[in-house]
Amino acid sequence: MRIAIVNDVAMVAEALRRIVVSDPDHEVIWSAPNGKEAVLCSQRERPDLILMDLLMPVMDGLEATRQIMKQAPCPILLVTAHLTSHTGKVFEALGAGALDVIATPRLGESSGAAELLAKIRMIRSFVQPAPDRGPSPTPPTRLVVTSSATLDPLVVIGASAGGPAALGVVLADLPRDLRAAVVIVQHIDEQFAPGLALWLNSQSSLPVRLVNNGDRIERGVVFLAATDDHLVLCDAEHFAYTAEPLEIPYRPSVDVFFRSVARYRSQGIVAALLTGIGRDGAAGLLALRSAGALTIAQDEQSSTVYGMPKAARQLNAADRILPLDQIGAAIAAAVRVKSEEKSEG
Repeated sequence: MRIAIVNDVAMVAEALRRIVVSDPDHEVIWSAPNGKEAVLCSQRERPDLILMDLLMPVMDGLEATRQIMKQAPCPILLVTAHLTSHTGKVFEALGAGALDVIATPRLGESSGAAELLAKIRMIRSFVQPAPDRGPSPTPPTRLVVTSSATLDPLVVIGASAGGPAALGVVLADLPRDLRAAVVIVQHIDEQFAPGLALWLNSQSSLPVRLVNNGDRIERGVVFLAATDDHLVLCDAEHFAYTAEPLEIPYRPSVDVFFRSVARYRSQGIVAALLTGIGRDGAAGLLALRSAGALTIAQDEQSSTVYGMPKAARQLNAADRILPLDQIGAAIAAAVRVKSEEKSEG
């Protein structure tokens, strides 16, 4: 990959350069000491990936991320030593389009270097996926094996780059008396899931809770996938985590979760796929639509990164394509309808 480094500390920038070039598949094409120069450099020579520091003089990493994603979009990995002291700014940058975040490797520690290279390899699989052979000519087999007519409606949401901010908008529009549980699968490193849950709690009238293995679905609660394993339903009412399939780079995977929902819940599902890079969630959304769910994809204009929703549109997986500011209301309205259908049934 052609990688750029943005860091105002020369010693750290050099350490990052050495880590990057230790893998022969990578090269550093430019470095910048602040966000303002990074914006200019990215316009002149767009890299495959930017390693972006968070706190810098002149222009910080948050504002640089915003401007780069508007003017010369490319994948951005936050590499910062200020994860716990500036959590809000981290999630703002993720909402602005940064793909992920990792702690700055400590000088001389090989484990930190290995973690950074592993994260870069994972991102490479996002942005340089296997050749797309197009959608299957036939829809997936309907996998429903359990009747869910007596269960409350269930809202499932998938997101990636730009997701935290988008999720905040959607959750803010859901009423406190929502007669459904909400389950979110957001691509984010396991160590940052607790911080994301706290931040989303501040945006939502519904409580946001990390999912533990074996938890039961509960009406009026927002559940957030909390590990690097894949979240699944193990029956119609309980969550589990699984490492399989190992080959999927998106962890946790929206596709894996959506397909498990299609397997165990035949009615009352409302699914939304929000902003994100790659194709994760598109096939799962199609499986849910085939199983009878109402499916929604975010539109291009309101998406920070129009990857996952675009893939869903290409597969004809979405019943409705909506701007972000209409998705929360659409989910709430659909839940009301499905709750009434359940009562009448």
